Amino acid sequence: MNGDCLVEVRLRRNVMATNEGNDVTILDAQSSHPMNSPVSNGTVLLKEEQSQANQSETRDEIMNDAVLVPLLQHAGQETEVGNSETSWSIGLQVFIPFIIAGFGMVGAGMVLDVVQHWKVYKDVSEIFILVPALLGLKGNLEMTLASRMSTQANLGYMEKQGELWKMIVGNMAILQCQATVVGFLASIAAIVMGWIPDGKFDIHDALLLCVSSISTAALASAILGTIMISVVVLSRKCHVNPDNVATPIAASLGDLTTLAVLSAICSLFYAAQGKQPWLAPVVITVFVLLLPFWAYTSYRNNYTRDVLCNGWTPVISAMVISSIGGLILDFTVVAFDGIAVFQPVINGVGGNLVAVQASRLSTALHKVSRPGILPAGIFSGCPNVLTSFCTKDLSSRTSRVLILLVLPGHLIFIYTISLLKAGHTSLTPRFVALYLAAALLQVLILLYIANWMVHYMWRKATDPDHAAIPYLTAIGDLIGTTLLAGVFIFLWAIGDRDTDVGD
Repeated sequence: MNGDCLVEVRLRRNVMATNEGNDVTILDAQSSHPMNSPVSNGTVLLKEEQSQANQSETRDEIMNDAVLVPLLQHAGQETEVGNSETSWSIGLQVFIPFIIAGFGMVGAGMVLDVVQHWKVYKDVSEIFILVPALLGLKGNLEMTLASRMSTQANLGYMEKQGELWKMIVGNMAILQCQATVVGFLASIAAIVMGWIPDGKFDIHDALLLCVSSISTAALASAILGTIMISVVVLSRKCHVNPDNVATPIAASLGDLTTLAVLSAICSLFYAAQGKQPWLAPVVITVFVLLLPFWAYTSYRNNYTRDVLCNGWTPVISAMVISSIGGLILDFTVVAFDGIAVFQPVINGVGGNLVAVQASRLSTALHKVSRPGILPAGIFSGCPNVLTSFCTKDLSSRTSRVLILLVLPGHLIFIYTISLLKAGHTSLTPRFVALYLAAALLQVLILLYIANWMVHYMWRKATDPDHAAIPYLTAIGDLIGTTLLAGVFIFLWAIGDRDTDVGD
């Protein structure tokens, strides 16, 4: 550097903006005097307006927008411009995990179709209210974990072994903390929604719902969290974008694992109600006593401290939204046996696809900006439908690829169910047409909402990796269950009263 030294301004978590091959790195102000700094093809004047004491503040301090915004405008005309992925490569990377995930959802649907006839589900039907809320944990927790880890991997923060292990420990701790709290709240929601309207309350059934919900959430999250972290690390080592594969893998294992664990635990504690009534309260107490340990571990970790302090609203809100979907399922499964086998499939596919889009949008924003500042060229209001699905930018092309997977994917999944002779379903042309229309409408709505929600959260300085996927998957559960119930009710109303609509 000649004479006047080059000021390098380092801003943590912003990677680099590229302009005509010239790298621009935003770094921390190290100087105490105004200087000129050549950046890209122009010069950015950095004026220091703070006293010497302010120079020692944390490196995470927000920079002057007069410095940061011009760089972002020049570097990120579009969030995804620097990404060289083609529609073909996106489709290829998403397709295989999507199909694998779909078969996992088919398995979950078949499990639900069987267990709905178990004595515990018949005697304590409020368990059906727990099903969408607990299955939604893969969106609230595991998919959010996958999105967070994918972003960290794409930003290069996993290169150091020490940092990687620190990230793993923190994320597993916050996962257990959130799973315990959400599991407890989901059981409270099931009790309120299921029993208060009827004016009846049974303490033994309430304890059964509580212990089953907490145990399922904690155990399933531990299993799936371990798998998610492994998938992200291996994807990075194999030079595959983890945003494309991690969330589908979470979806493939999430529903089946959670539903199997829930059914097994419910049956276990239901059998112990008369002989060992103390068992459920003891298990609940153990989980409650572990909660401060998980919270302390998460707070001490700089990768998860923000999630612990600010990540509860989307997770709890998503649980409430999913529970409303569970209430709809509880009412409709009584009249229509055939709905149970399709509920995990339609909700799982929608949540799977929208999670991929949300994760990719969040990663793209993290690469060129920081929460609170939208790069130039990114809309700040409600997006136009045409710009969301019909333009040439990467997010629009990704949306089209994901939409193209919906119909063939669902055809494969529902005919697999039919070939396995699962459920109470006969696939009439009328049923298939209405089911596919409902599934396509669900995904279109979710992708549009994702396009708005991720950018809205970013503009409000909220990290979408922490908040977007829980809301989107919960909304997907509610929309999917509602549309599916509508299909069955409509078929019943027009006289198509085959076994698939409960006749």
